[in-house]
Amino acid sequence: MAWTLSVSELNDYVRRAIASDPSLRFLSIRGEVSDFKKYASGHWYFTLKDETSMIQCVCFRQYNTRLDFRPENGMQVVLTGAVGLYAERGQYQFYAESMTRDGVGELYLKLEALKNKLMKEGLFDVSRKRPLPLLPRAVGVVTSRSGAVIHDIATVTKRRFPAMQIILRPALVQGEGAAEDIAAGIAEISALPNVDVVIVGRGGGSLEDLWAFNEETVVRAIAACPVPVVSAVGHEVDVTLSDLAADVRAATPSVAAEVCVPEREALIASIGKMRDAMSRAAKNDLLSRQSRLALCEKRLAARHPAVLMRDAQGKAELLGHRLQALMERQFTMLKNKTALLSDQLNALGPRQALNRGYAVLLDGRQAVTSVAQAPDELTVLLRDGRMRMRVLEKRKGDPFGEEASDV
Repeated sequence: MAWTLSVSELNDYVRRAIASDPSLRFLSIRGEVSDFKKYASGHWYFTLKDETSMIQCVCFRQYNTRLDFRPENGMQVVLTGAVGLYAERGQYQFYAESMTRDGVGELYLKLEALKNKLMKEGLFDVSRKRPLPLLPRAVGVVTSRSGAVIHDIATVTKRRFPAMQIILRPALVQGEGAAEDIAAGIAEISALPNVDVVIVGRGGGSLEDLWAFNEETVVRAIAACPVPVVSAVGHEVDVTLSDLAADVRAATPSVAAEVCVPEREALIASIGKMRDAMSRAAKNDLLSRQSRLALCEKRLAARHPAVLMRDAQGKAELLGHRLQALMERQFTMLKNKTALLSDQLNALGPRQALNRGYAVLLDGRQAVTSVAQAPDELTVLLRDGRMRMRVLEKRKGDPFGEEASDV
């Protein structure tokens, strides 16, 4: 009679059967890493594949912290561990306890060769990176019409700036012809007159899923785009050549929308702050100019002809008063000096002698001081008048001594 088991009982039975097989407990497998993810818990989840098959793998944190490298998509590795069943999903997987490098996968080699080629051409140079516009007129998006990328971008944009226009150029993001379609989409949407920034991206996936964004035609289209390009390809751990060529690399499409579309309220607040700052600056400048104008007016008023004339008149009056005072002082000094000299002259002159009883003899207007000079007729000056006299006799000698001899 056949068993009837629940799904959980069946999965548990298979799990124990695998765990009890010693050949599946300690073995090593070789393959290429794909779809690598590191979770917040520190555990690694990825796919190991070869030419025809693949297997899901897990490397828990307690094991991967012992490694001296971190695997990348396309890397060839050798895993050592055990096969087990994840009972909740009924999925068998390989639990890796150690990992070593085992060469490089074909895709990884191709990627590195193209990366080095484009790097030498300068397509990844930081000097080529352009700043994003503060407030784009419209945001162009090149991605799948049905994927979550455009939904995430539209949701974030509506929340941050509802009036922002989002223009989608649908494109293949995986498979044959995807690279050419993406490159054409970048050229077409960037040619629109109101598109100021372009977002190029898709959701996460394996190296093969994201390979279109490593194609040379896409990288060159991004580098040649006339407006800034934001790359939002895969998850944060996924790095493509498109990310390196873009002006800005965003970890997710939502982050791409955040860096391209400003927050309306924050922008309004920023504009308000700038307006207030400009108003304060204008008022301060006006006050400064008014102060300078008042100073200039004061200086100009001080140089007005009427003021200069008044000042000149004041100075002239002051100088006139000083000159008048100086002249009066000089006149007084001269008057005093004249009076003094007059007194001295009077004291030394003949009038005082006449007052003392002496007389002055004149020969015409010439004073006679010698007997020999005396004419026969003389004018005699006395204290109270003059007389005409005739000389009867002349004697020469000391007038106060012995009697002089006749002349």
